[in-house]
Amino acid sequence: MPRVGRKLRKWTARVLDLPQDVVLDVPRITMIAGLQLTVENHRGVLHFSQDRLRLAMDRGELEIVGSDLVIRLIGGEEVFVEGKITGVLLHPGD
Repeated sequence: MPRVGRKLRKWTARVLDLPQDVVLDVPRITMIAGLQLTVENHRGVLHFSQDRLRLAMDRGELEIVGSDLVIRLIGGEEVFVEGKITGVLLHPGD
């Protein structure tokens, strides 16, 4: 996204008191006690195994690390994961 467009969206979010994840289309991550994780605004699954899940984001990748991971629900822009989640890493892209 061009720099001016991003600044305009940030300003709009602040003025209208809107959540930035909605306006800027950035990931929203909700984790419950290291057992459940919901990621909104992802761009697809890059890799999945019982101990690692990598999701594409607009700007980089999101990596979920743990054991006994299971994808319970996956939609166009939302994924719900259960298991023993030990880490969530954001790898920014260019």
